[in-house]
Amino acid sequence: MNIIFLGPPGAGKGTQSKLLEERHGLVQISTGDMLRAEVARGSDIGNQAKALMVAGKLVPDALIIAMLKDRIAQPDCQNGFILDGFPRTLAQAEELDTMLAVDGKSIDVVLFLDVNEEILADRISGRFTCAQCGQTYNEASNPPVKAGECDTCGSHEFKRRADDKRETVVERLKEYRNLTAPILPFYEKTGRLRKVNGMLTTAEVTAEIEAALEDSGAITKK
Repeated sequence: MNIIFLGPPGAGKGTQSKLLEERHGLVQISTGDMLRAEVARGSDIGNQAKALMVAGKLVPDALIIAMLKDRIAQPDCQNGFILDGFPRTLAQAEELDTMLAVDGKSIDVVLFLDVNEEILADRISGRFTCAQCGQTYNEASNPPVKAGECDTCGSHEFKRRADDKRETVVERLKEYRNLTAPILPFYEKTGRLRKVNGMLTTAEVTAEIEAALEDSGAITKK
């Protein structure tokens, strides 16, 4: 079973991908992590990518596709994989389908975590962590039990990511929407797209994902 996870930053793709890994024996593939690993390994593709990044240039789609091809050929992907963060453009989606078809593979289902962007922006901009132990909190949904004090280590020092400022988050969401908009019809017309309500609780989103996988035929109905 091969899955693509689409959804804006902070929608919960990472959490749900990990749960899918555990339930179905799949492997989550993050193109960002994969790229960094290839560079660290010093492979031919990694060296090409490193040279481009050092020069301040974007890594071309063809190179990303080549890395993906090598990665999904590894034994741990035998049961299937989950793509997180790729494809991001229509051209990438088309190239991915072409590459997989050559090896007799395909994307079985595309899960789109549908969220309210205004609420999501509030959720992301409310995130902060303990500066001492790294425990994560959220002003709205998961504040410390005692205001201003870390539940884990008792520290009174907290920090926020610079890119979690609300105005920055709004821009990231807008950019994602503009990039991803053409991808959804591409997968919808082939019957692979399944929308999931990403505003529900983690357990409820998980249940919707399982129902979507059953509906698509990717897993057997219970």
